[in-house]
Amino acid sequence: MNLPNKITISRICLIPVFMIIMLAPFNWGVLTFGNESIQVTHLVGAILFIVASTTDWIDGYYARKLNQVTNLGKFLDPLADKLLVSAALIILVQLGLAPSWMVILIISREFAVTGLRAILAGEGEIVAANMLGKIKTWTQIIAISALLLHNLPFEFINLPFADLALWVATFFTIISGYDYFIKNKHVFVNSK
Repeated sequence: MNLPNKITISRICLIPVFMIIMLAPFNWGVLTFGNESIQVTHLVGAILFIVASTTDWIDGYYARKLNQVTNLGKFLDPLADKLLVSAALIILVQLGLAPSWMVILIISREFAVTGLRAILAGEGEIVAANMLGKIKTWTQIIAISALLLHNLPFEFINLPFADLALWVATFFTIISGYDYFIKNKHVFVNSK
C-alpha cells in the first residue's frame, strides 16, 4: 500500500476517535474566551476534525507528486471524506448546532453520488472528484469546523459565519450533485 492510501486510511481511523471525543460523557472542563466559552472536548474534537480533513489535501498532493494515483485511492479518498463529513454533521445535529434538514440534504447527496459511482465502476469507469466536488468538500469542511468551534472566532465580531458557511456548503452540495448526475446521465439514458 502506498503512502497516499495510508494517509487516507489514517483519516478513516480518526473518525471513531473524533466521535468518541465529541459524544462520550467526558468532562474536560470549559474554556472561556472573553464572553464566549466552549467545552474542551468540543475544541479537541474540532481540532481533530480539522487535522483529519487536512489529510484530504495531503494524500492527494502526495498521490500526484509521487505519481501514485491508484483506483484504490480514487475509491477510498471520497469515501473517507463522506464518512468524516457525515459523522461530523450527525454529531452537529445531535448537539443542536446544525439543522437536520440541511444535514439530510447533504448526506442524501453523498449517498446518491456514491450510488452513481458504484454504477459507473460496474461499467469500468472510475471517476475522480471534479473541481465542483472539491469545492463542495472544502466548503463543508469549513462550515463543519466553524460549527464544531461553536462559531467561536467570529462571535467576537457578532458574525454568524458558521451558519452562513453551512448555507454555502449546502448550495455547493446541491450544485455539485446536479453537475455529477448531468455529466454521467449516459448511465441512465443507456440503461434498459
